[in-house]
Amino acid sequence: MSNTASQDRARELVLRYGWNATSYQIVNPGIRQWFSSVGDAVVGYVARRGVRIVAGAPVCHAARLADVAAEFESDAAGRGERVCYFCAEARLEAICRGNADYSMVLLGSQPVWNPKQWTAIVKAKSSLRAQLNRARNKGVTIQEWPAARAQNNVELHQCLEEWLATRGLPPLHFLVEPETLARLADRRTFVAECGGEAVGFLIASPVPERQGWLVEQNVRGHGAPNGTTELLLDAAVRTLAAEGAEYLTLGLAPLSDKAGALAVENPFWLRTLLGWVRAHGRRFYNFEGLEAFKTKFQPEKWEPVYAIANERTFSPLTLYAVAAAFSDGSPVMLLLRALVRAAGAELKWFFEKAKREH
Repeated sequence: MSNTASQDRARELVLRYGWNATSYQIVNPGIRQWFSSVGDAVVGYVARRGVRIVAGAPVCHAARLADVAAEFESDAAGRGERVCYFCAEARLEAICRGNADYSMVLLGSQPVWNPKQWTAIVKAKSSLRAQLNRARNKGVTIQEWPAARAQNNVELHQCLEEWLATRGLPPLHFLVEPETLARLADRRTFVAECGGEAVGFLIASPVPERQGWLVEQNVRGHGAPNGTTELLLDAAVRTLAAEGAEYLTLGLAPLSDKAGALAVENPFWLRTLLGWVRAHGRRFYNFEGLEAFKTKFQPEKWEPVYAIANERTFSPLTLYAVAAAFSDGSPVMLLLRALVRAAGAELKWFFEKAKREH
């Protein structure tokens, strides 16, 4: 099957059965698609270090989930590979919970809203209204752009490049793929404009079976006034609510324990490692800041998000394979590039400070 045919077939199944928040992301660049023998299910994954890292969970009818997972794992085993479902949610967790052949760790939590309640949330929170007004007073307006206009748009690419330049880590891939502007057919694109120029954008991808949306990207360019990110989200949610959407999430807040205690779910070695990362990794990824940003919009609930592996004990080798999926190569090289990037940022700050003082 050609790559285009595979993508089209996967898209059809996602639009019919997509339930996981990450379900639509299996059509992103670099993700392979596996189809069940009867053609009623698809799994999106990347293979790293002898492990198939799955984007969420199999996409299929709920009644078929256990059988499809078993068929996929059997296919992987026939090629000498294990399976790890990354960003799995409640449906797959319920099937694997208590099964000694699976190990499970809690990755964090994702905030969830019913978009129809959004207006009441904004009305009740003066600090959020102040942020929205700050952007409006600076002349920021929000429009939804049709896919034909937004796709590969030069202004939006410029915003994306400016935003990525502010990140502590080099661009990641897999479920945080930044290059989505080439594939917008079913996605919604909301653009912030100021002074006639695009200064930011928000992309939402469908979660069809829940009549909902995942905010996949909320990008702010250099010229975006404070409050632009909030104004983009506000405009998008109000539009989706008016169209009858029932589910909205901003996606995973890694290491967040809002949906349950990490200590209960994770093995000691992983709790220790992730605790250290949360405490000392702010230079590269601000876990607490991301959680605080999502919390300020007062989610109606937080859903737990898991990594589930078909091995009795979740191993460091599986974690390394997951890291390789996101780095699209060697995690060690990613860390080295991040250190060089951080050193460059420090030098730039030092010279700019010296210049101001003299």
